[in-house]
Amino acid sequence: MTPPEPSVTGVRDHGVVSFDLVVLAAGTAASLDDVRAMADRCAGRSHDGGEPDPRIAAFHGDLRAAFPDLSTHEGESPWVTRPLAVGVEHVAMSIAHTPLGDDAVELVLQLAQKHGLVVYDPQADEATGLGGDYAGPAD
Repeated sequence: MTPPEPSVTGVRDHGVVSFDLVVLAAGTAASLDDVRAMADRCAGRSHDGGEPDPRIAAFHGDLRAAFPDLSTHEGESPWVTRPLAVGVEHVAMSIAHTPLGDDAVELVLQLAQKHGLVVYDPQADEATGLGGDYAGPAD
């Protein structure tokens, strides 16, 4: 019997190792518990209805300009599943563990900072963007 493989953060989908990130229109004063609850609500069946938060719409537009998420898009993509899951207050993405995926994560963090959004990593149970904890000033 072979020993189990070491644990890899993320999920396997079609042979690709991936991980999830959720960008949320949470306030910077929100707690990690608030962000976790918001991400759980967004992942559930009962989504809030209405128009997307303008910050989410702008973030998603900027992200799609760099990395299209249409299922018909030809070429390399950092997204394991397309289109990205977009709701009133969130954009959820499953990102491939590849160099292109690394580029996408860097852009996600930059755009989230630019638009005043919080990035939640459910695998690590960590949030970036709370209380102004981004590494540097937004461009």
